[in-house]
Amino acid sequence: MDKELLAMLVCPLCKGKLKYNREALELECRFDSLAYPIRDGIPVMLPEEARAMSVDETLHDSPGRTGEE
Repeated sequence: MDKELLAMLVCPLCKGKLKYNREALELECRFDSLAYPIRDGIPVMLPEEARAMSVDETLHDSPGRTGEE
């Protein structure tokens, strides 16, 4: 994923910053708990195409989290 493109993209719902998940090929919005897919190298920024993230996914790597399980 191109770093310049990633820096310009925001969540279409809340306009918040997105986190790139390389393993899942998704852009994650921790505020709305949505993961937008990347298909053939193109981010699909449609809320109806986004996957709802679990609570564990949303909280993972969030500010203030120590990483202890």
